[in-house]
Amino acid sequence: MIKPAIPSHEPFRLSTLHSLNLLDTPPEDRFDRLTRMARRMFGVSIALVSLVDENRQWFKSAQGLDAKETPRDISFCGHAILGDKLLVVSDAKSDLRFFDNPLVTGAPHVRFYAGWPLRATNGSTLGTLCLLDPQPRRFGEEDVQLLGDLAAIVEQEISTYQLATLDELTRLHNRRGFLALAQHALHLAARKALPCALVFFDLDKFKAINDNFGHAEGDKALLAFADQMRRSFRDSDVLARLGGDEFVVLLFDCPHDLAQGIVERLLAALERRNQFSHSGYAIACSHGIVPIAPDGREPIEALLSQADALMYQHKRSRKGR
Repeated sequence: MIKPAIPSHEPFRLSTLHSLNLLDTPPEDRFDRLTRMARRMFGVSIALVSLVDENRQWFKSAQGLDAKETPRDISFCGHAILGDKLLVVSDAKSDLRFFDNPLVTGAPHVRFYAGWPLRATNGSTLGTLCLLDPQPRRFGEEDVQLLGDLAAIVEQEISTYQLATLDELTRLHNRRGFLALAQHALHLAARKALPCALVFFDLDKFKAINDNFGHAEGDKALLAFADQMRRSFRDSDVLARLGGDEFVVLLFDCPHDLAQGIVERLLAALERRNQFSHSGYAIACSHGIVPIAPDGREPIEALLSQADALMYQHKRSRKGR
């Protein structure tokens, strides 16, 4: 048996998965309806919506299987999420990756597997819509198309979870999404003894932009700031709009001096934008940075309060100048 490899950007993938708050939720008919349909359409004994967590694959929907989860290191889906296309195993006993896998040699005695990778709206692969059967079989082009169509519907259902955690205007995480995602990232950082940093931003004179130029222009300013955040911070950082003109970033595996440098890069980019913009106003911000030690155990809400207080100190000092 060959254990599945770990995908690139695994922390980002896991963070996205956990931010959806899908894991360990009760069965839902909108997912069960699709796995029932898949099982019937393809004539297989098992159809699953499988989400690949850090050490397990958990089944949001399972038809023909009583188990709620299995270890990730013996999962077929752990292999499927490594690629962009459908993974088909026509006969597991003839495949070096699976011939002695416990799921093949024992119940449910898998011989055939077809798993379509399921992606979140940000591109992260979360798991699969998969088919399993104790008999080897071929999977033709029409079968591939049908399974792909069903997987697209599953992705649409998953996107409703993700939309509930995204800010409608900027498409950054909202407060709900950030709290779930950041708390998970902090737990992971603590286990691996990695430093982090939390940065709280508040746009300066944002009310004046709305009052003088209108709310549509205010929205453009928020979008411009969010876009610059994406450009300045790293893929592993968690970006969010908490509401109004307040933004926050959790920098993963990032000591304080590096966090300060990234923030300065953002501020410099805003200055360049203001120099060449003909909008009639400048986009500027105050910020507060809270370093988080590798052994830190403070909840994310407490860290937000600290960063917020530091941001207001920074704002008051800038007003004084």
